[in-house]
Amino acid sequence: MRTFTRAVAALAVALFAMVGLAPAAFAHNQLVSSTPADKSSVDAGPSTIELTFDQPVQGGTGVNTVVVVGPNGTDQWQGGDASVRGNVVTVPVRELGPAGDYRVGYRILSADGHPVAGEIKFTLAKAGNGTPAPPEQTKTAGTAAESTGDDGGIPVWVWIAGAVVLLGAGVFFALRVGGGAAK
Repeated sequence: MRTFTRAVAALAVALFAMVGLAPAAFAHNQLVSSTPADKSSVDAGPSTIELTFDQPVQGGTGVNTVVVVGPNGTDQWQGGDASVRGNVVTVPVRELGPAGDYRVGYRILSADGHPVAGEIKFTLAKAGNGTPAPPEQTKTAGTAAESTGDDGGIPVWVWIAGAVVLLGAGVFFALRVGGGAAK
């Protein structure tokens, strides 16, 4: 009976570890707000785009990319490199030109090392007088505006396999120790 109790205790501890501690391992940085807001309409173009995430973002030159694409789908309107302050990424924006839908693609590196990519959209209701960034200041669309779908994290099956191995080892250990103590 003592062996059975130890096995059940080991199983309970392993299940608690899997269920209670796993959400922290699977949590990835997410965009919580932006200025301008996603799907909003503005009368005048913003001077900066601000992206606020739920966790800190790594800073550094070339680590994070933000691309502002105009209504024609090719002209870019960002005015420089992205800067980071804690969980907020900011990029300067040139004076916008034609009215229409603008896309802000981003690819950031979370403090935990996971890349996160996404996009927000806003509509410029009234045309401005700006001109797009010259070709030498544009970024490749693949770095920010498109997400590959791979967040760079460890696949779920690896976590499940690891949990099964740990659970098996815990049960084996509990039975082995319990069996020796009963004799």
